Amino acid sequence: MKTNKTFKLLALAVGLSLAGFAQASTQPLPKDLPAYGPEKPLPTPQIQQRTLPNGLTVWVVPRDGLPKVNVELAVLGGTAADDAATPALSEMVARLLDEGTATRSSLQIAETLRSIGGDYRTGAYADAITIRADALASHAPELIALVADTALHPSFPAKEVALAQANAMQELKVQESSPAWQAQRAFDHAAFGSHPYSRDALSEATVKASDPAALRALHDARFQPDRALLVIVGHIDAGQAFKLAGEQFGAWKADGKAMATTPPAPHQAAAKRLIVPREGAVQSNIRYGRPLIAASNPDFIPLTVADTILGGGFTSRITQDIREDKGYSYSPFSQFDAQRAGGSAFARVDVRNEVTGATLAELAKLYDSMATQAPSEEELTGAKRLVGGIYLLRNQIQSALTATMAGYWIDGLPPDFLGRYVAEANKVTADQVQAMGRKYFASRDQSIVVVGDPKAIDAQLKPFGTFQFYTP
Repeated sequence: MKTNKTFKLLALAVGLSLAGFAQASTQPLPKDLPAYGPEKPLPTPQIQQRTLPNGLTVWVVPRDGLPKVNVELAVLGGTAADDAATPALSEMVARLLDEGTATRSSLQIAETLRSIGGDYRTGAYADAITIRADALASHAPELIALVADTALHPSFPAKEVALAQANAMQELKVQESSPAWQAQRAFDHAAFGSHPYSRDALSEATVKASDPAALRALHDARFQPDRALLVIVGHIDAGQAFKLAGEQFGAWKADGKAMATTPPAPHQAAAKRLIVPREGAVQSNIRYGRPLIAASNPDFIPLTVADTILGGGFTSRITQDIREDKGYSYSPFSQFDAQRAGGSAFARVDVRNEVTGATLAELAKLYDSMATQAPSEEELTGAKRLVGGIYLLRNQIQSALTATMAGYWIDGLPPDFLGRYVAEANKVTADQVQAMGRKYFASRDQSIVVVGDPKAIDAQLKPFGTFQFYTP
């Protein structure tokens, strides 16, 4: 499923690796080591901002070093804005933006990218459609012109649409065979119910309905300058960046029609018990969690730190208990995803059939411990350093910084959040972590989704309630 989880999963993987290296040596440190030096101020990118007369927001961050420029255009209105009858239609629009414009064929677009040392990707997420592109800094004018052309003038050629439909149909078959994908789809249903956040995956009906006329209509309605952000980061002068933005996007006109906003997602829901049958499976794919807050909620940063303590790193409670102590799963973790209209948090644990029930019991204990067991100084400091370290490491990468800035804007956060995030995370206290535990982590409030063989695990599930079969 395409959501804002991409970079969060990347951050988790980096965090697990770094923490794993830190734990690799069991030798005690030498005595009389010098004290840590004072913490240095965090480098904060200076975002230069401008709004074009047509309403387009432009953010520019000039950077020395690598002679490249990264560009991201984000347009509000992603899969959550799509009609329930054709979920994720905006994903088909995104896939076809670079397959032809009014003046360029898909081949010409590809040749242009090759000639400027460029790369181009699109995505449809819950709250936005994005274009991410980069090229050598010396070709910044050509890059921004290409992004503008594909964003404003896609032609959705019938031949390319038919190919995209055929590819999407094959992808649907592959997805349906993935227990991890099935588990996430069922969990999103448990967490969000009928809210649009529960339907961010393509369906067969959507693919069939994706004819050129439907794609063009959705594009024209969705792509409005007063609902868009252009981010330009890299080896480029701010004045030049704003000039290029004005030249390429200044003629883009809004149609004046108000677009419906996504309603707030539920912050809480009755805990559900769902099983996705997979006969013959030798393991259970577990999702354990609930709906939560939007990224703009004041609890966002304390909850991020609390979730890191629970399951966001190698030294987290979930990993130490379920992996290191019990040996039930190789890579269990928890994940907190906050978006524009709401969010969710869940543990993901894949275990062999015979320990399914025991794993659920451990998860209940661990979740309840977030309210009853204050984090140790080591836990709290480690979690804050992991949160800050991942942020700093990730955003040294120019493309990641560009995506982070656009992602914050999509989620409804102000530009200065980029500079406040780590500092505010470092202020989180043990009392705040326990408060998050009481507010959000009680085991009784968590839904349980299991993808597995009912015959093999049914008896183990009975202590945790009545499980219903989930069919989309």
